[in-house]
Amino acid sequence: MKAGIVGLPNVGKSTLFNCLSNAKAQSANFPFCTIEPNVGVVNVPDPRLSKLESLVNPEKVIPATVEIVDIAGLVKGASKGEGLGNQFLANIRETDAILHVLRCFDNDNIVHVDGSVDPIRDKDTIDTELQLKDLETVEKKLEKVKRTAKTGNKEAQKEAAVLEQIKAHLEAGKSVRSLEVSDDDFELYIKPLQFITAKPVLYVCNVDENAAVNGNAYVDQVKSATSSEQAEVLVLAVGTEADINELDDFEERQLFLQDIGLEEPGSAKLIRSAYKLLSLQTYFTAGVKEVRAWTIPIGASAPQAAGVIHTDFEKGFIRAEVIAYNDYVDFGSELKVKEAGKMRVEGKNYVVKDGDVVHFLFNV
Repeated sequence: MKAGIVGLPNVGKSTLFNCLSNAKAQSANFPFCTIEPNVGVVNVPDPRLSKLESLVNPEKVIPATVEIVDIAGLVKGASKGEGLGNQFLANIRETDAILHVLRCFDNDNIVHVDGSVDPIRDKDTIDTELQLKDLETVEKKLEKVKRTAKTGNKEAQKEAAVLEQIKAHLEAGKSVRSLEVSDDDFELYIKPLQFITAKPVLYVCNVDENAAVNGNAYVDQVKSATSSEQAEVLVLAVGTEADINELDDFEERQLFLQDIGLEEPGSAKLIRSAYKLLSLQTYFTAGVKEVRAWTIPIGASAPQAAGVIHTDFEKGFIRAEVIAYNDYVDFGSELKVKEAGKMRVEGKNYVVKDGDVVHFLFNV
């Protein structure tokens, strides 16, 4: 999974990136601090992995990961190349999800590119630039499809109708993700064009420490403005999270979090929210060589889940030996699970569940 952090200049994107990846992207109080997109690989926090490690005692443990891309701040006119526009719009297109950071705090010492704090205006600025870029995409495609449709090609005529619908939606200032189309039309006509505004979005409301738990009036505005979108809203005190990350001692970090009323780091909440946004889940493989977490879409079949490990596993899939995570923990080992008759043998039609511990048998 690859998620791109976007937002206006100076709203806390690079600070959030540093919190997530423990990398040290340059973060400063001026626009366009980020020129080239920084890329970090973030481990997906999952206490179940640690529990399996304690039971199996493997040689190594490999968590699931998410790739985070810190994309430079967009400004008005980015769709036409203003600021550092086109380069970064191309970077967004390559991601699976968008983490849209909105400034939801007042601080006279931190410059806002538009001179005042207004998360809804900021959201609309970014949305407009992304919609304009998508409009450019759909108009180019529509021009080609219409020529084919004029020859009487039924498929081209159907595609043209869907593209006209998308064009009208974008011209009305709405993102593609909010357009209601059939699953077939989405797969055939929308997905191949990689519309930026079709990507699922997680709005990250960057607040100060006092609003870290319950949010504030700015956050309420964002929640109201995004209620009709297929989007998640997450409240994070990004600056405070950065301060916590500077602490080397784990217990000190936990005490800091408790002092401000939080149970866990914001990075953990953000990654879980991104998983939910993309309808993803985790299954595990467990053996003496390694215990490993694998990311799959919710609803994936056993062969599809096997294919995440290697395409040969999917092609030559025979069956899957499956243990529910809770059974593995309750009985304490694979052997005891087998003795208790709790290991299941599943075929090609089995839909893998979150937390399943799976061993695949295949033949190529």
